Amino acid sequence: MANTRERWIEQIRELLGRSGFYVADTHGVRPSSFDLAARRDATLLLIKVLKNIDALGSEEASRLLELGRLFPATVLIIGQASGAAELAPGVVYTRYGVPIVNEESLREYLEEGIPPFLYASPGGTFARISGVRLRELRQGRGLSLGTLASVAGVSRRAIQLYEEGAGAEVDVIERIENFLGEPIVSPIPVFGDTNVPTPPPHSPAPSTTPPPSKVSGGDPSAERPRPRTGDALRDGVLDQLDGLGFEVTVTVRAPFDAFSRSPQILLTGVGTLRTALHRAEILYELSRVAEGHAMFVVSESVHRPSIDGLPILNVRELRRHRDRDDLFDDLSEREGP
Repeated sequence: MANTRERWIEQIRELLGRSGFYVADTHGVRPSSFDLAARRDATLLLIKVLKNIDALGSEEASRLLELGRLFPATVLIIGQASGAAELAPGVVYTRYGVPIVNEESLREYLEEGIPPFLYASPGGTFARISGVRLRELRQGRGLSLGTLASVAGVSRRAIQLYEEGAGAEVDVIERIENFLGEPIVSPIPVFGDTNVPTPPPHSPAPSTTPPPSKVSGGDPSAERPRPRTGDALRDGVLDQLDGLGFEVTVTVRAPFDAFSRSPQILLTGVGTLRTALHRAEILYELSRVAEGHAMFVVSESVHRPSIDGLPILNVRELRRHRDRDDLFDDLSEREGP
């Protein structure tokens, strides 16, 4: 019988599938920064499932966010608890810049179209204010900043910041909405820009996180050489991809060893044929979700063009390709069932 974590991941996969997503389950590859990849139309998700969100460290968060930028994709964590406290539905949490919701919030959004309106921070629970809407209501009713500030129990400066899009505590918003008789909050998108506004100075601000560093690998704009991995086979394969004109980023804790875009996505695994057998199905499904290509490169001789739809090449076969187009033509012939 599947353990609790595996069953939970399967439940989320089924939820995404019912909602029109094509899903690749990557949790069988260890270690891995994400458990599921899912696409619906232009929306691509990388999802990590955590029972306790406090288990997410800064390095793991940086890797997730970097992978999100590479594809590009929305990174999302589905969690159950923080410490001993259960995560609340309808609330977006963050750790090191990664958005987090519980399964109920995801279900409400996908099946009922109800987005979360609240976000959590060390200072409490806050909501986004539609600054334009608040200003229109205040000015349309001839209310001064001071009057609305008195009703809300905050300073005039706080009202100005709300009208500029700052977040506010739930009780403050309730007082304003009760007085105006109109909603002023904005939903927080589950997929896409989940950055939350900073509350005004009188309120404790949510923690901020510096931009995550590169997973590893080259940033072409920085014009620095790609670092060596210390594995002769992997470094040799990545050098060949460089020579074919790919911009290569080395990945850590992912089902693939390198990510390339030219502009087509290429996910590359490197290792033994035994490793290829273990990862082939997952890597092929992931390439389909990403709407790109994937391959696994081995040092041994191989006697079949693919495994479970994933093209398998040895280093000599890779070396024979003249350029990126030649490689992609070969992969296209090898791909599929």
